[in-house]
Amino acid sequence: MEKANIKRSGCLAAGVNALNAYIGPGKTPEDYAEYAMRDAKGIARRDLLVSMSRRLNRAASEMEKLGLTILKEDGNVAMRGDRNVKINGENIKPLLAAGVLREKRIQVLNRVNVYDLIVKDGTVVGALGAGVFEDELYVFHAKAVLVATGGAAGLYKPNHPGDSRHKMWYPPFNTGSGYAMGIRAGAEMTSFEMRFVALRCKDTIAPTGTLAQGVGARQVNVLGEDYSRKYGVATSDRVFGTVEENRLGRGPCYLKTEGISKEQDRDLMAAYLNMAPSQTLRWLETVPPSMRNVEIEGTEPYITGGHTASGYWIDEGRGTTLPGLYAAGDVAGGCPQKYVTGAFAEGEIAAESAVAYVEGVSLELGEDANFRVQRHLRGEGLENPEDLEKEMQEAMDQYAGGISQGYRYTGESLAIADGKIKELAERAEKLRAKSPQELLQVLELEDKLLVCESVIAHLDFRKETRWRTFAEREDCPGTRDEYEGFANSRRNGNKIEVFLRKLEVPYVC
Repeated sequence: MEKANIKRSGCLAAGVNALNAYIGPGKTPEDYAEYAMRDAKGIARRDLLVSMSRRLNRAASEMEKLGLTILKEDGNVAMRGDRNVKINGENIKPLLAAGVLREKRIQVLNRVNVYDLIVKDGTVVGALGAGVFEDELYVFHAKAVLVATGGAAGLYKPNHPGDSRHKMWYPPFNTGSGYAMGIRAGAEMTSFEMRFVALRCKDTIAPTGTLAQGVGARQVNVLGEDYSRKYGVATSDRVFGTVEENRLGRGPCYLKTEGISKEQDRDLMAAYLNMAPSQTLRWLETVPPSMRNVEIEGTEPYITGGHTASGYWIDEGRGTTLPGLYAAGDVAGGCPQKYVTGAFAEGEIAAESAVAYVEGVSLELGEDANFRVQRHLRGEGLENPEDLEKEMQEAMDQYAGGISQGYRYTGESLAIADGKIKELAERAEKLRAKSPQELLQVLELEDKLLVCESVIAHLDFRKETRWRTFAEREDCPGTRDEYEGFANSRRNGNKIEVFLRKLEVPYVC
């Protein structure tokens, strides 16, 4: 079930120009796991990383069989750095969809928004959905359910609010619904405080990795000083360095591209057409990157388990703490830096585990009442979801570490954010929908608010600053030994309860 259409939905809708998770020549899956552990400052699951990494190259090979163009050099895969493979990936999602539609035993329901799980005696036995354009409610009974819905965008006020709010790094249609349905059902979640802030080309919000790795562009401030390694080399450190240089009056900051060759100009323009054509258009309208450095900035924070460790707490088979429920990709926690091939690998692992699980269970019919939907279909509402969403984004931006605050927050500011989000959640319950599209907006807003509440609870729990910018707590600088572990949570009634799961093996960087 897909609320859009599988041919152009999710993170890969516009394409991608590299597979960022690949085991290059002379490297091993364990090497990749070590890289991800180091980047996450030790708060990641090595067992999940290794099991994923062992399937990365096979996932790339399977995509090539489906028709994906993987670039070659002297007959070998064209590498971009140690872990990335160059591709022509504008059509990656249509190729995936075509592969799915060829399978006779798979039924695809496009334009169906799945918004809640059906739980019976602590076991997931199905899901509830609503038509995006049709006046239809769906009840799905299942022996097992796999959630692969993507992470959460739109929680914070974006770089470009108003009519340009769609110009963001992560798809605006990934609204955290996969997280929210698990939180409501009582699943254990992890690491929502490990937010992800992407370093992107200013205005277009296009990826910067193609510049940094493709042509070796270094991060420089307005004085021309290279600060690439001054603040550290982890993903969060690179963003923090840019924020800090701007704060200290040494911005704007850039990726140094002046002086690259005309051939590199052409390669960059072609590469960005595969994933972010707005950047290519910007160069064509102004000057190419060889003539002007590319200004960079941070995005608003996102919650995404494909880059950080946020998501469901899972076992090695990608089973959640609720029997019958499996998670893969951006909603699966504990396994950062999976990107495209890692998400594919995880989906395969989860599917294999689900198949093994259903062989031993019978189909159960759980409670299928659409209470949450029904309350939004009766009577008249006094507010609309768009106004409440703007208030939500303002509150998260100002009090929970958004762009306007340099991503910084304190315990006191989080308490204010929590109060505002809970008030908005109460008001959201009174929203009414007159069409399927309005119902979709209302349900997505409720999901975002619940994820916001979880993010705030996690940020407040971790009283340290382990990941610069990602979790920049001004009243708790530095790291503390008592937080060497995972901040996990469960919803108990209407309260998000956060607790620590210690690392099984202490990580040493």
